[in-house]
Amino acid sequence: MVQKKDIDWGSLGFSYVVTDKRYVANYRNGAWDEGGLISDDKVVMSEDAGVLQYSQSVFEGLKAYTTADGHIVCFRPDLNAERMYNSALRLEMPPYPKDKFVEAVKQVIAGNEAWVPPYGSGATLYIRPYMFGISPVIGVKPAEDYQFRIFVTPVGPYFKGGARPIDIKVSDFDRAAPRGTGNIKAGLNYAMSLHAIVLAHKEGFAENIYLDPATRTKIEETGGANTIFVDADGNLVIPKSDSILPSITRRSIHYVAEHYLGLKVDEREVYLDEVHNFREMGLCGTAAVICPVRAINDHGKEIVFEDNNHGVMGPVLQKLYDTLTGIQMGTVEAPEGWICQID
Repeated sequence: MVQKKDIDWGSLGFSYVVTDKRYVANYRNGAWDEGGLISDDKVVMSEDAGVLQYSQSVFEGLKAYTTADGHIVCFRPDLNAERMYNSALRLEMPPYPKDKFVEAVKQVIAGNEAWVPPYGSGATLYIRPYMFGISPVIGVKPAEDYQFRIFVTPVGPYFKGGARPIDIKVSDFDRAAPRGTGNIKAGLNYAMSLHAIVLAHKEGFAENIYLDPATRTKIEETGGANTIFVDADGNLVIPKSDSILPSITRRSIHYVAEHYLGLKVDEREVYLDEVHNFREMGLCGTAAVICPVRAINDHGKEIVFEDNNHGVMGPVLQKLYDTLTGIQMGTVEAPEGWICQID
């Protein structure tokens, strides 16, 4: 057993901490090299690197956990590998092989075992795989050389003291074009959301909800998470769109709702003018799993989700949250292939 780092795990925030090892592989002359763990946390590149000039980068996010029985595991890394593969294709980048992606995740977790928080601490090890164009590019074209990297950082619980329902606003900005890059995990998608989130925070809101750019009548997602709803009959409603990110957490929630909780799940287009009929709304993603929403503010008109209007997560979202986190932490039996054991 590796001795854990001397850290007050309960006081960790969601921020970057330099750990011992990171994984690096390079694409040169039309092929990826073997890659491996290194200690140096610095990236050296040309001032004309493709990522600096034309934002040619994609990334992923997942977590490693210590389970109730003491094992170190991560959650569905094969889906992160697949999503990054598809993201790279969209930006004309050479995809990192899916099997090597999963193996690299395992290596970097094992190389930082001392940084994996203990079970019951509420903390986890956040894993950030990313890839970018590193060779010089002055004309508008794809880079020739690329670097794939993974770093890890221990993070505290996303919600200290429990998940409190948040207020969000309808954004006047568009998150993605109808046939753009909204369905891939590219850094450029998040860069364009920064101005909108700063404005939302100044106005007292935790996040923006984006509408479809073509008609501005349908719910899409927030700046950093997919959305889910619970209707008056207790059914799960999931917005469907070609321009939202295929969230691994959302897809897992869909399965849990149907196969563990016996809920009816309706994945369809969701219109803004119907959400007042819903009892609960949540944002879902790797960091928080599920974040309850108390209300959407639509240019001064408040749409309140009654079951989230009492300072706590609504009952259906709470069951989904407890079941999914139980699967991740090893207290609920997982579907086959969901849990990747490291040790």
